[in-house]
Amino acid sequence: MVIKPLLIKVAPALAVGVLLSACSATGDKAASVVENEKTLALEAQLAELKAREAELLERESQLGSQTAQLEQQLSAAQSRVSTLESQQSSAAVPVAVPVIASESDLFPPNAGPGQCFARVFVDPVHKTVTEKVLKRAASERVEIIPARYETVTERVLVQEQSTRLEVIPATYKWVEERVLVKPATQRLVKVPATYGTETEKVLVKAAHTEWKKGTGPIQKIDDATGEIMCLVEVPAVYKTVTKRVVKTPATTRTIDEPAVYKTVKKKVVDKPATTRQVTIPAKYKTVKVTKLVAPAQEKRITIPEEYQTVTRTEKVKDGFMEWREILCETNMTRNKIAAIQRALKAKGYNPGPIDGVIGWETMRAVKAFQKANKLPVDKYLNIQTVKALGVNPS
Repeated sequence: MVIKPLLIKVAPALAVGVLLSACSATGDKAASVVENEKTLALEAQLAELKAREAELLERESQLGSQTAQLEQQLSAAQSRVSTLESQQSSAAVPVAVPVIASESDLFPPNAGPGQCFARVFVDPVHKTVTEKVLKRAASERVEIIPARYETVTERVLVQEQSTRLEVIPATYKWVEERVLVKPATQRLVKVPATYGTETEKVLVKAAHTEWKKGTGPIQKIDDATGEIMCLVEVPAVYKTVTKRVVKTPATTRTIDEPAVYKTVKKKVVDKPATTRQVTIPAKYKTVKVTKLVAPAQEKRITIPEEYQTVTRTEKVKDGFMEWREILCETNMTRNKIAAIQRALKAKGYNPGPIDGVIGWETMRAVKAFQKANKLPVDKYLNIQTVKALGVNPS
């Protein structure tokens, strides 16, 4: 008998998201521990099955040895039967053997004149014994209950709050002013002044910082959204203003004349240009993330021991040699054989033609009748079979 070990398949692994990598590592470690325990349990079961297999092989070897001994005994018995048959067939006239019970095992005991005996081997008597044997010991099966996850919506910061400088332009207004056109002095002969131009740098926008999108993967700061933002320093902005200035003031000659005045309108600064700080609010994005609800668990299921019913043959009685009374040429007639053939046919066994001759068809019917009625089966027409057919053997 060959015992084949059972193979157990292991359940598939679970993949988790980047945000739950720590939980995934813990689950892998627990799965590794459970797998080691399962391996140890399987190795123990395999060792037990191998021990059981060795025990069964040893029993099979013992049964083979006993079978070989019985075959040797049967062969020796058949050899002795063949020797006796050859001795009996070589005798020209059958001789009645005196009834001497303990004289020799080579002759049938208590035989009378006109009787024929054959020395046959009676098969051993066996009985079928059914017993319950352990097929598989009690064990445990480990099941892994996978971790449960749920998808939730979270608000993720994409861009932090920042500030920027905003320039507020100057405001102007018109005003009237009485301007002295000609002072009340002596009249002056005007000597025109000479003029030139000057360039002046006026601040338009002060230096500040602002957020700008990045240009490459090195500046990438947010793996969740893939956007690249850089805080850039923006220099101050100036404007060049050209104005006319007096290089040489005008001179006058003195002439006595009254002063002359004139009212004029001019544009003056009402409020000078200023800057203010503007707050840029933070930006958020709604994303779906997977969260662990219940961790993976281990469930141990007890597998009860399993038995099987084994049927074996047990010898009750050893085989032996015996003298069995049969029909032979000495006590056999054609009429008696014909009566046996008719009896076989009447009981439903075909003996062939009713001719008073024992042929192969007759012996085939005899053996079938013997087996059906649990009579001794041999290659002879024994007296017990003749009586069972209702034929007088004498």
